[in-house]
Amino acid sequence: MAREPGPTLLCTVRGCRQPLTRAERRLRCGNEHSFDVARSGYVNLLQPHDRGSPHPGDPVEAHAARRRVLEGVEAPLVDAIVDMLSLTGGDAVLDVGCGEGHHLAAIAQRFGCGAHGLDISVAAIDAAARLHRRLEWIVANADRFVPYAEQSFRVVASITGRMNAGEFRRVVRPDGILLVVVPAPDDLIELRRAVLGEGVPRDRVERTVATFAPLFSLERRERLRRVAHLDRAAVADVMGASYRGLRRRERARLESVGDLDVTLSRDALLLRPA
Repeated sequence: MAREPGPTLLCTVRGCRQPLTRAERRLRCGNEHSFDVARSGYVNLLQPHDRGSPHPGDPVEAHAARRRVLEGVEAPLVDAIVDMLSLTGGDAVLDVGCGEGHHLAAIAQRFGCGAHGLDISVAAIDAAARLHRRLEWIVANADRFVPYAEQSFRVVASITGRMNAGEFRRVVRPDGILLVVVPAPDDLIELRRAVLGEGVPRDRVERTVATFAPLFSLERRERLRRVAHLDRAAVADVMGASYRGLRRRERARLESVGDLDVTLSRDALLLRPA
């Protein structure tokens, strides 16, 4: 975890929500609820009733595939997302649904700001904490509660991640920004045709803007797009990072796909608190 003071974490025990303070390798609230700091540095605030399944989040294989994709063919898109922000070293950023923290680490490296990542997957957060030890990593269910004090962040980011308009509005500063990134209509369209048997463009922008209204209003929209030549290994990684539970017929189609030019496309939205 980050060693410098930052936004205040809140207790996630049902009905509590008291501020957490650090004591040794433990966080404790005024009601004597405590949470251990893991050896790798993250804190697990996930409560049993918030899990939803015994092992919430994506499987380890999906995280590994996503890591290779983000560090490889999607690296230019990561840079373009970071380019949309303007921050100072005194600002704090929260990435909700951060996975292994690739985007958040890129933002922190660019601006030197306080960086805080939240995800429901213990495996993803543990990997993030081992890779980026100076940043803060928290396991929690953001669909239920974002465990930070009100108005803590200059930027809240949801990069193909979770969307909780009420909680995002609560923790972002009045002068802050919400960054939301969703797949664009033509994202992976060639692979969707070849493997899933469908290539219908699905525009998510209108629905996303409606999800956050009236708490946020759209200020800026950017289409981030590139076409990459993928070999068979990269094709498998892209599908593994994006889709879970392929049917047998779809897996067979995927195995038959060779090298392919594939569109990687995102709609990036900057929204202001209303």
